[in-house]
Amino acid sequence: MINVLRGSFIALSLICSVLYYLEVSWLAMLVAAVVSVVVSLLVIIAIEYVSHTFSARLLFAAIIGLASGLVVGHLLALAFSALPLPFSAQTLAVVRALLYHVSGFAVLLFFVINHEDIRFLDAIVPARAEDDRGGTIAYKILDTSVIIDGRIADICDTGFIEGILVIPNFVLGELQMIADSADSIKRNRGRRGLDILNKMQKDQSIMVKISDMDFPETHEVDSKLVKLAKAMKAKIITNDFNLNKVAEFHGVDVLNINQLSNALKPIVLPGEEMRVSLIKEGKDPNQAIGYLDDGTMVVVENGRSRLNSEVHVNVTSVLQTTAGRMIFARLRED
Repeated sequence: MINVLRGSFIALSLICSVLYYLEVSWLAMLVAAVVSVVVSLLVIIAIEYVSHTFSARLLFAAIIGLASGLVVGHLLALAFSALPLPFSAQTLAVVRALLYHVSGFAVLLFFVINHEDIRFLDAIVPARAEDDRGGTIAYKILDTSVIIDGRIADICDTGFIEGILVIPNFVLGELQMIADSADSIKRNRGRRGLDILNKMQKDQSIMVKISDMDFPETHEVDSKLVKLAKAMKAKIITNDFNLNKVAEFHGVDVLNINQLSNALKPIVLPGEEMRVSLIKEGKDPNQAIGYLDDGTMVVVENGRSRLNSEVHVNVTSVLQTTAGRMIFARLRED
């Protein structure tokens, strides 16, 4: 449908330009046709850029703010003209123009900055979308760590995460700073995060929203995320342990990808047998360490003599920590 609208707009512009210069010359018609196509393409690019960059609520806020500002400017200009001031007509005209200019811009800027808090805009563009059952679709705010991690895109592809994913502009700014870092590792991490976001935006099954809401008085990104989550009644998706704790302290719900990963690992009970490859020495004497396919560390007692080999072990205990899960085992007695 969008391609049809694009083609119709270009074709209509071309036809109108050609008909306008029909009686001038063939050269004028040809030039007009080329110019009309180029200008039409530029207009389409500009309109689509604005449509993808700014939310509908923000655009309506800007339009209403500009109209309201011009009305206020008109009233001020009428009041100013009614005053018996000893100025020339030219000076009065300049002052009236300034009143329109300043009031229009001031009210426009006020509406744009506070568009999320202006309630009457809900009648035009609701702040929170509703699903088919009449309930609200929850917003989920992504932080920098979970974007760089990349697993969020795969989780969204499975359909387990519902609602709208919110990317704050200050998080995009932090990603951009990381991507421009002089440190090659940080630079690659930042670029990976930006690639993940581009992938998610192009996926039609994932609803992504860029939020312009900011908190200039707050400088830390984590604090801004907590305030934004409170303002939008949203949940935060993160891998950051510290952000997790701070958000919970402020009563904000958090979805931690690391906790989800740990919850999805197979349950291992004491007494079970498993096979594991021992790849390095442990901290204690005679200990050896191996890893399962999901990355779980297995500490094997008396396994140092079997390093660099695959062995059968019996699980003795399982330790769950904030960083993940550790399995303690001993060599199976043949």
